[in-house]
Amino acid sequence: MDYKNYFKDKKVTLLGLGLLGRGVGDAEFLARHGTELIVTDLKTKEQLASSLARLKGFSNISYRLGGHDLADFRGRDFILKAAGVPLDSPFVAEARKNGIAIEMDASLFVKLAPAITTIGITGTRGKSTTVALIYEILKAAGKRVFLAGNIKDTATLPLLEKIQEGDTMVLELDSWQLQGFGDAKMSPHISVFTTFLPDHMNYYKDDMEAYFDDKANIFKYQNVQDHLVVGEDIAEKFTWGKGQLHVAHVADVPKDFLVHLPGEHSRLNAACALAVGGILGIEQQLIQSTLKEFKGLPGRLELKRVINDISYYNDTNATTPTATLAGLRAVSRDKNVVLIMGGADKGLDMSGLVAEIPQHCKAVVLLAGSGTEQLKASYPELAITTEAKSLDEALQKAKGFATKGDVVLFSPAFASFGMFKNEYDRGEQFNVLLAELN
Repeated sequence: MDYKNYFKDKKVTLLGLGLLGRGVGDAEFLARHGTELIVTDLKTKEQLASSLARLKGFSNISYRLGGHDLADFRGRDFILKAAGVPLDSPFVAEARKNGIAIEMDASLFVKLAPAITTIGITGTRGKSTTVALIYEILKAAGKRVFLAGNIKDTATLPLLEKIQEGDTMVLELDSWQLQGFGDAKMSPHISVFTTFLPDHMNYYKDDMEAYFDDKANIFKYQNVQDHLVVGEDIAEKFTWGKGQLHVAHVADVPKDFLVHLPGEHSRLNAACALAVGGILGIEQQLIQSTLKEFKGLPGRLELKRVINDISYYNDTNATTPTATLAGLRAVSRDKNVVLIMGGADKGLDMSGLVAEIPQHCKAVVLLAGSGTEQLKASYPELAITTEAKSLDEALQKAKGFATKGDVVLFSPAFASFGMFKNEYDRGEQFNVLLAELN
C-alpha cells in the first residue's frame, strides 16, 4: 500500500503524545504527510513542553491537553492509540461506537510496509536485550535491518520513509503494542516470547489471563510458514498455533559466549537470539562472535563504575521484583550487595524478592513511593533497610554501607512515577550522580 496516499488528507486523533520521543515522532510523520491531526494527552502543555517544541512548525496540528474530549473521537478516519491507554477507555469506546478504526504505530507500520521480514519480540523480562542481540546478529550478517517498537526515542511510523522490500524489521513489542496486532489480526513472521511473569497488574487488574491474551497476539495469527521461539521456562504454554515452534534452551549457550553479561537470564536471551539466527540460516560462528562482543544495554544490569573496588550497577529498567531478583542473583557473592530499590506500586507480589534479599544483601536503601510504603507495611521483617528522600541521598547511604569487594546495585523493582518522569529519567539521574561520586 502507498503510505503517502494512505495518510494524505486523513483526519487523525493521536491519543497520547508522551515524553519518550515515540509519540512526537509519529506526530511529526503524520503532520508531514498531510493529515489533519488532533493531539490529545492527559499531561498539560507545561509537562509536554519538550515534545511540543518539536511540533511547533506544523499548522495542521491542533491540541487537546490536560484531558481528552469525546468530540475528538468522532468524525475521524482513525485513532492512533499510544501504549498504556486503559482497556476501558471511554474515548476508545466512543471511537468504536462511531465505527472509527483504532490503530497503533507498530501494527500500522507492518500493515503499510512493503514485503519485508518482521521479527517481533515480547516477554515480561528479556525482550530488550533479546531484541538488541538479534539486531546485532542481523547487522553482522550483512542484512538491511531496522529496529523499532518499544524503543526510547524511536518512532515506528517514520521508518516507512526508509524501509525497502526485502529488508528486515526487528520490533520490541510490549503487551500494549500487541493490542494493535490483535485488532489487525496479524502476527510477525518470526515471533519470540522470552518469559511470562506478573507485571502491569495495576493495569490488568490482577488478571494474568488478560495480560497473556494481549501478549499472545505475537503468535496468534501466524501461518504454517511462520516461526515462534519461546523460552524453555514457558514452553508448556505453547502447545497450539499454526507456526513452527522452537524452544530456546539455556544449555545451548556456552557460558563464554556472553562474557560481558552476567546472570542466567542473559543466557536465556542469548538462546532466543541463537534460535532466530538459526531460523534465518545465519552461520553459527558469526552468531557466536556477535554474542561474545555484545556489551549489553544501558540501564539493564549495566556496570557503570568501580570506585575503591566497589562495583556500581545501573539496573533502572528492573521495574518488577523478578527483574531485581535476577539482578541480585547475577551479581551477589556472600551477601556483598547494597541494594537501592523502591518506587511506585504496580500491584505485584514482592514476597519472592523479600525472601531472598537477606541471602544477597548486607543493606537495602529504599526510595520513596507508593510501592515502598506498601513494602514496608507488608514486610516489617525486612530489617536491613534504611530510607532516603532523594536518589542522591540513597547513593550516599549505599556508599556508606559498602566496603571493598561489594556491589551497589540500583535495581528499583518498582515503577518510576512520582519521583521521576520515567525509568529512563531515573537511570540518567543515577548516572549523573554516580559520575560525581568519589
